[in-house]
Amino acid sequence: MQSKTAQRQPLEGIRILELGHTVMGPSCSMVLADLGADVIKVEPLEGDRTRANVGFGSALFPVFNRNKRSLSVDLKSEAGKAVLLKLVTGADALIENFAHGTMNRLGLSYAVLSATNPRLVYCSLKGFLSGPFEKRAALDEIVQFMGGLAYMTGPSGMPLRAGASVVDIMGGMFGALGIMAALRERETTGRGQEIRSALFESTAFLVAQHMGQEALTGIAPPPMPEKASSWAVYDPFQTADGRTVFVGITSDNHWRSFCKEFGEEALLADPTLKSNPQRAKARDRIMPVVTAKFAAESFDSLVEKLERLTIPFGPLAKPGDLFEDRHLNAGGRLLNITLPTGKNAKIPGIPLEMDGRKPQVRQQPPRMGEHTLAVLAEAGYSTQQIDELVKQGIVVADDKVAGNTAN
Repeated sequence: MQSKTAQRQPLEGIRILELGHTVMGPSCSMVLADLGADVIKVEPLEGDRTRANVGFGSALFPVFNRNKRSLSVDLKSEAGKAVLLKLVTGADALIENFAHGTMNRLGLSYAVLSATNPRLVYCSLKGFLSGPFEKRAALDEIVQFMGGLAYMTGPSGMPLRAGASVVDIMGGMFGALGIMAALRERETTGRGQEIRSALFESTAFLVAQHMGQEALTGIAPPPMPEKASSWAVYDPFQTADGRTVFVGITSDNHWRSFCKEFGEEALLADPTLKSNPQRAKARDRIMPVVTAKFAAESFDSLVEKLERLTIPFGPLAKPGDLFEDRHLNAGGRLLNITLPTGKNAKIPGIPLEMDGRKPQVRQQPPRMGEHTLAVLAEAGYSTQQIDELVKQGIVVADDKVAGNTAN
């Protein structure tokens, strides 16, 4: 019997061309690659620009480009475009997140590529969907400001970007969802289609709950640091040894468990605190009691009690703390990724289990042009033709990359 780890991957047999950079495009194709698709990352001769990033974006390339193969080709040349067109004939989908109009200027629009392969699913990831703003350039932080997310994240007068590229990643995931839906529809129609996902509309989707709240109550919601909580206890607390734990007492069962465990029978018997709406209105009475009870506990003691009582809680962590997180490590959800320096790092995989299977690393983040020769050979190019493309500077193969010292 075939083991679960050796079983066919869900998207095995699907080939995707990714003309992506930074986060949105690469995250979109990485989701599909992790699920088994053969993703060919089509890079310019100088490579995906995030390969050279520093600071906040220094790890973008290795984090979002596993399980892909790299082909480096000059799409501004006619010979380079001919290479892509030949690859398109055998592709199921193409992903691009260039600026508005770039693919048209390159002569690689959906109309052109679908004429070559009518079954092609063509996914454009942009700043905005069709409408007055569709030609605008956009970035994750810009749409967070435009879409109300930065307003909701920081305190009044201090709008704040979320602490991760949440909109880029979410826009990429919607793109992946659209591709899978289009591939499913292709089974019926026999044709591909053009699909689009965008940053601004993804941000609007994220703040829909706040829009709905305003429509329902007639009151504009304040930023999250100043929110009127829906629950009496939904806050971070300090323990006796200076650790921080977020606790949410969000149900009647949680409330009863807390009161019994911490000796607050009087609160439990109070008829004005029977329901959650009543308790939410009585936060001024309840919070000092809960704060004092938790402050008297050590971190380990509080965590033990909350876990035993099944009250939702979460210790405050930094990203680096997740390297040693016992749940992530026990579940095999931290993947070993090789960084450009040659050092290995543990990076979270996509948060899915399918029949107990977890997506794994089949291909480390590729060196620029690492798979150029193999991909061209698979497309039908002869050794002589490939050598000529390399000689003319139309493509770059890994062993031809100047200064490439990666192992």
